[in-house]
Amino acid sequence: MANSDPDPNTVLLPELHGLRERVPQLTGSLVASIDGLLITHDLPAHIEPNGMAALTASQLSLSHRLVTTAHGGGFHEVVVRGSGGHVVIYAAGWTAALTVLAAPTVNVGRLHLESRPLARAIADHLKALGKEVRAPEPAGKHELTKPPVTNTRRRERI
Repeated sequence: MANSDPDPNTVLLPELHGLRERVPQLTGSLVASIDGLLITHDLPAHIEPNGMAALTASQLSLSHRLVTTAHGGGFHEVVVRGSGGHVVIYAAGWTAALTVLAAPTVNVGRLHLESRPLARAIADHLKALGKEVRAPEPAGKHELTKPPVTNTRRRERI
């Protein structure tokens, strides 16, 4: 029996193309799971999509931890500005992220204005496709069943 579920690529890729049309200095975008798995992308040929998906998940995890440690709230987005342009990662629900790449001359306000609603729409699409799972349990709300493994070798001071 054939699987009748729509492919996330079929649903999400047109959304990414539309974002590129609305923000002229956008150079690429992708949707990745929080585990670093590529869902779909609209990236330039010189960027390896699976590697960028893994980097997205790493930055998402770090940013989430930073926000919860500093303010106790949830993560929404992180902006990384470099000399060659911007990388912005938006939470797309609990299980995915939208990463956009833009030229250094992009209007960041316009980028947010277009990308934030798209991140919410991506979360809705993934939920409708059955790709959304419940929120992870907040840190500190559960007890470890085993103590963490530590290095038992004693280090000497220099």
